[in-house]
Amino acid sequence: MQPHTGPHPAPRASLWTACPGCGTPQFEAHFAGASRVCAACGHSARLGARERLAALADPGSVRPLEVAPVPHDPLRFTDTRPYPSRLAAARRDTGLQEAVLCAEVTVQGRPAVLAVMDFAFLGGSLGCGAGERVTAAAEHALATATPLIVVSASGGARMQEGALALMQMAKTSQAMARLDEAGLLTVSVVTDPTYGGVAASYATLADVIVAEAGAHMGFAGPRVIAGTLGQTLPAGFQTAETLLAGGLVDDVAPRGALRPVLARLLGAASWARDGRPVPAAWRDARPELVRDPGQVPGAGGDPWSAVALARDPGRPTTADYAAVLLDDFRRLRGDRAGGDCPAVVAGLGTADGVPIMLIGHQKGHDTRELVAANFGMATPAGFRTAARLMRLAAKLGVPVVTLIDTPGAYAGVEAEAGGQAHAIAANLRLMARLPVPIVAVVTGEGGSGGALALGVADRVLALSNAVYSVISPEGCAAILWRDAAAAPQAAAALRLCAADLLRHGVVDAVIPEPGGGAHHDPVRTCRLVRTAVTATLRELITLRPGDLVAARHHRYRRFGTVAGGGTGSERSRA
Repeated sequence: MQPHTGPHPAPRASLWTACPGCGTPQFEAHFAGASRVCAACGHSARLGARERLAALADPGSVRPLEVAPVPHDPLRFTDTRPYPSRLAAARRDTGLQEAVLCAEVTVQGRPAVLAVMDFAFLGGSLGCGAGERVTAAAEHALATATPLIVVSASGGARMQEGALALMQMAKTSQAMARLDEAGLLTVSVVTDPTYGGVAASYATLADVIVAEAGAHMGFAGPRVIAGTLGQTLPAGFQTAETLLAGGLVDDVAPRGALRPVLARLLGAASWARDGRPVPAAWRDARPELVRDPGQVPGAGGDPWSAVALARDPGRPTTADYAAVLLDDFRRLRGDRAGGDCPAVVAGLGTADGVPIMLIGHQKGHDTRELVAANFGMATPAGFRTAARLMRLAAKLGVPVVTLIDTPGAYAGVEAEAGGQAHAIAANLRLMARLPVPIVAVVTGEGGSGGALALGVADRVLALSNAVYSVISPEGCAAILWRDAAAAPQAAAALRLCAADLLRHGVVDAVIPEPGGGAHHDPVRTCRLVRTAVTATLRELITLRPGDLVAARHHRYRRFGTVAGGGTGSERSRA
């Protein structure tokens, strides 16, 4: 028998593959159809740039972007192989010219520019070609006034291009800064892995950072840290979930949820550019608002009883309100400096199609929830998270609604070391000048500067059993009466009830609670707040930014003067 000398047939692609997470055999066609997410353990295997584009973009919407050529071997670099040889192999194996693929797309009908990295191309390394593509995508987004989404997967800067690769960090960061100045939304989708120069530039400079479940991100990789410093790495080191707990990313989403999450963000970015339409439902709303102090229902005229009602653990929390006020609330977290505060819940949602940035204090309904939320006492990280999201709201041109329910800012040693006073002061200044409508609602306990840090607004509303004061009655009694038992007397002297707040102009209107208080009918309470908030926003969203800021300045300028912010008898004594 003669040996076969003709061409051999191409090897048949395997019909099966193993899950990289658990090793379970996967039928390749089904695995690919599930975006390479294991049905057995949920592990998300790495996707190529084309697969990622197909998973995020609407079918038929991908329009690749043209990118200018760059030097292919600027240093004439050789290690065990010449750099051009490595490039050629990467291009042959992936079918890509570089580690980044850029395109105009739509995501659930919303336009975006997408820049997607492919780890299979030289470890997704950031060299001149990759940096040029990310920069060109940002410039195209700027030229077309379109949001930019970057999807990262990288081991770091490309060593074969030396300092020129390092300069791509500055180049891409500069491009992101221009989008920020232009008021265009940027979103970073962090996938596994994202390290080095990419993590230290455009991947962490976006307005919103969404990490895919199971992703890892950091500047130095685990092997570098363990190998060079000899440090033992903690469990969960650099995982998406740890980054979320540390306030370094806004959200963690499974692969299948990324597309709707992105669509929601893109929808919020488009509302202001569409002319800030006012929903018909808002024009017809008839909110139950009391503007006469003598008509405010409450705790039978007893301030100390009002304090007890305001603190009742059955009252709705911000998380409860978010589920009723907004149709599709998505929480955004973290101050991006290593802190995430459980006492502040914040995020984007819509009410009748209008995007709203909701930010509020979070308490709880039982001891476990109260402890987990630090009893509603925000840390500096909480106030800085609120400030970051208010700046995002201003950039997108969407209104801000804050819900106030806190005994006060956290007074612990770590909060003081973290700059609690600085964080509160920064919020007061920021809110004073924020060029979008702000509506604040005192839903329970409004305590001191911790409450005011979310309370500088165009309109301030209060539930009828809410209280708002410079200090708690117990604190006032301990300092001035030198007797904590005098708290009921202090509550009366502080004039902290809704009727007094309305009389002094601290609040603009009162929302009557259902009979017995908000804790007896929380769903109705939430609906009353929604109607009051949307009716108030109806008056504000058509105003020009300069007019909003000027009126807000006037509102706070008058407090403590003879002409405003006091009763007639107080004015005569001034």
